[in-house]
Amino acid sequence: MLASKRILLIIGGGIAAYKSLDLIRRLKERGAGVIPVLTRAAEEFVTPLSVSALSGEKTYRDLFDLTDEAEMGHIQLSRSADLIVVAPTTADLMGKMASGLANDLASTLLMATDTRVLCAPAMNVRMWNHPATQRNLKQLREDGVRFVGPNEGDMACGEFGPGRMSEPLEIVAAIEAELTAGPLKGKRILVTSGPTHEPIDPVRYIANRSSGAQGTAIARALSAMGAEVIFVTGPADVQPPEGVQVVPVETAQQMSDAVDNALPVDAGVFTAAVADWRVAGVSDRKLKKSRDGLPTLEFSENPDILKRVSHLEKNRPSLVVGFAAETDNVVEHASAKRERKGCDWIVANDVSPTTGIMGGSENAVTLITGQGTEEWPRMSKDLVANRLAQKIADALSE
Repeated sequence: MLASKRILLIIGGGIAAYKSLDLIRRLKERGAGVIPVLTRAAEEFVTPLSVSALSGEKTYRDLFDLTDEAEMGHIQLSRSADLIVVAPTTADLMGKMASGLANDLASTLLMATDTRVLCAPAMNVRMWNHPATQRNLKQLREDGVRFVGPNEGDMACGEFGPGRMSEPLEIVAAIEAELTAGPLKGKRILVTSGPTHEPIDPVRYIANRSSGAQGTAIARALSAMGAEVIFVTGPADVQPPEGVQVVPVETAQQMSDAVDNALPVDAGVFTAAVADWRVAGVSDRKLKKSRDGLPTLEFSENPDILKRVSHLEKNRPSLVVGFAAETDNVVEHASAKRERKGCDWIVANDVSPTTGIMGGSENAVTLITGQGTEEWPRMSKDLVANRLAQKIADALSE
């Protein structure tokens, strides 16, 4: 799939730079040519010799190397590749890109190019969550820069959270999606998936039986068609797909905030089984049995993510797709939900216990739109995802 493709790989200065060596190897295995560029800070973590040995190419480092400027100027270098990949993309590099700075070879290449750019961010969790980084992220997305990751996990600094660079194979999958023509190429699509967990106390929570399998399959199908997918997932039973931007959450409020941060998008597919209510006063210690009987729990209503996004005046996706898991009068209840929420489509399914659909590997859905209903036969969740992804591609191309 990557045979004869040329990747300009800019390696930023962070501990995650060591992963770039494996990334080069994986790309070369797939037939891609890799032209490496090291920032000064990156040389603190990986050497030009190791990068050149793996890539089989000269490593470019200095903007003012006159020999290189005679042989291949930075303008030509920036435009000679099929894709520019920045991995790791540090907070500093994001800031330079968003601000239009060009004071070293890497930033100048990024300013001088008309080639697509794919970034794999890597930084401390607090740096990633800092308002300045989030502003830069939003600006870069508006400028057309694509992103893979970051993931959530343990940091080299000992902290845990979002900011960990995607693994090399995840980046390879994102590169393949970028360089593969598809009907959703250039489209940015949000997918929510899985259940939410609403805490009662430090050890108990309210949840549902959603496995996240259908949402994961949809995200994978959309990505395979070339879309940039932002995958906001609750604590699901299945692993998220590779090659998409994964945003893990637990509660409905966290999911709502993550959806806001992902906008604007071309389409939103809301498969998550979001809890309708949460405990109003979460206890900071485990609730104990007492002679007074059962504890009294007061509930508050969770944000209605689908309804809110459907009624946005600004940044409303062109296509909003909701899901309705029903146990009786499926089409009637789902049609009423579509009207009530204001979304464009509803995908309805019967999750009564006898169907085995909730948590199972198959699904039987009815697609409800403003033009009518389509009842699909029972099939695997992957086939449902592929069929829905094609419907979305057709709708966005109109």
